[in-house]
Amino acid sequence: MTMVSLLEVFFVAFLLFITFIFFLVFQRFFFHKKSHGSPLFKNLPVVGMVPDVLVQFPRIYDAIVETLEANDLNFLFKGVWFTGTDLLFTADPRNINHIFSSNFRNYPRGPDFKQIFDMLGDGIVAADAELWEDLRKTTHTIFHHQDFVELSMSSSISKLKKDLIPLLDKAAEEGIIIDLQDVLQRFTFDTSSILMTGYDPKSLSNELPEVEFGEAVDISEEAIFYRHFKPVVLWKLQHWFGVGLERKVRDSMACVNQMLAKVISSRREEISRGKGELSMDVLTYYMNMDTTKYTHLKTKNDKFLRDVVFTLMVAGRDTTSSTLTWFFWLLFKHPKVMAKIRDEIDTKFDPADLEKLVYLQAALYESMRLYPPLPFNHKSPSKPDVLPSGHKVEAHSKIVISMYALGRMRSVWGEDASDYKPERWISDEGGLRHEPSYKFLAFSSGPRTCLGKHLAIAQMKIVVVNIIRSYDFKIVEGHKIEPIPSVIIGMKYGLKVTVSKKI
Repeated sequence: MTMVSLLEVFFVAFLLFITFIFFLVFQRFFFHKKSHGSPLFKNLPVVGMVPDVLVQFPRIYDAIVETLEANDLNFLFKGVWFTGTDLLFTADPRNINHIFSSNFRNYPRGPDFKQIFDMLGDGIVAADAELWEDLRKTTHTIFHHQDFVELSMSSSISKLKKDLIPLLDKAAEEGIIIDLQDVLQRFTFDTSSILMTGYDPKSLSNELPEVEFGEAVDISEEAIFYRHFKPVVLWKLQHWFGVGLERKVRDSMACVNQMLAKVISSRREEISRGKGELSMDVLTYYMNMDTTKYTHLKTKNDKFLRDVVFTLMVAGRDTTSSTLTWFFWLLFKHPKVMAKIRDEIDTKFDPADLEKLVYLQAALYESMRLYPPLPFNHKSPSKPDVLPSGHKVEAHSKIVISMYALGRMRSVWGEDASDYKPERWISDEGGLRHEPSYKFLAFSSGPRTCLGKHLAIAQMKIVVVNIIRSYDFKIVEGHKIEPIPSVIIGMKYGLKVTVSKKI
């Protein structure tokens, strides 16, 4: 049988499969009345719970919240038979602590994770074992180096003064509607690129040029989300043959790889000419480092360097911009919280001591509790295990930790779990209240706790201080706010606002 005929057979089978699923959805939607209190996801023959996923997809995050709340924080999702898409969803702090900390060694990233997140390559997020340990040690050293911390602060302040503030001034003066989400993504892309590669792409300017990198990352993150529910053979065939979203991933990532190849080549040439040795960006650090202590770091290999800086660039761009976007939206909805933050800034702000802004940090944490930048995490045991909840998990089975649901569980956070309430983070003494990381998972937990937490918090505080003490915002009337199904929780339609100078 020729390749063409094989392809035709595949697509015919695929179309029949999709037709069958939509027939079931149509049947359920129009001919079956849903009984009161019935589960959102029903397990049907052959197709499992996939038809209900399609029905619930526009509100998938909240559907998972409701399902986990009704099932004691744990829920087994059944996929299409024989496709390996069964998933155990959990928002149980006991399970989270077990998986991320007490039994950490049994829950590596594993081959399934690396396959789904293939665009990250050997970067720290997807790495395991000795490679991960070497990357962890070196990244910790870089992120806590005084010169790198100073570069982080100086690049943020410079980007604010030279680009973000002039853009907001122009929007205020000319009455221009801006997408605040897009603006913040550009800001964090530029600053993360400076930190990771030493190169400023200058995506944030009054002209707001097209950003191929950002578009490629957004497409890839959306595709990764869908890969969790698709049979591996299906999305891989789509990728190979260039079909649908997977084609966009393949094409857009090729552009990103070309861009990073040029940056890496240029930096190697600068170093060979005796320039760049004193730069404290991640790329230069790895190129100049002594690897005798780190046998698994292939710093002479351009593909390895690409994986390292790309992973950190994506993390720096997306998690911070997502947090700030939802944070500002929550502030616009809660003017009393905005007033308290402004009062704290007026009385306690010291650029050299951001720790004094306790209420601001509490408000940021509260935003990340309700809208964690990473709404879920994917884990897989290397050996069979029994979770504290009593669930037995087989080796290489898939477990999805829903951080979005975790922050909204009343059994975890109280009856007011769905309320935006920064005060829950303030101790009786007026300091920041500590919550265990397995309860507040925005910065992960255990050995894989986020190494850039202190840098991200400092950057967000600087941005918030400079924006809200000088500007007022108003959401465009009728603008729809809806989270997009992706591995990063962004706003599907952006955050459209008008800007005015604060009196």
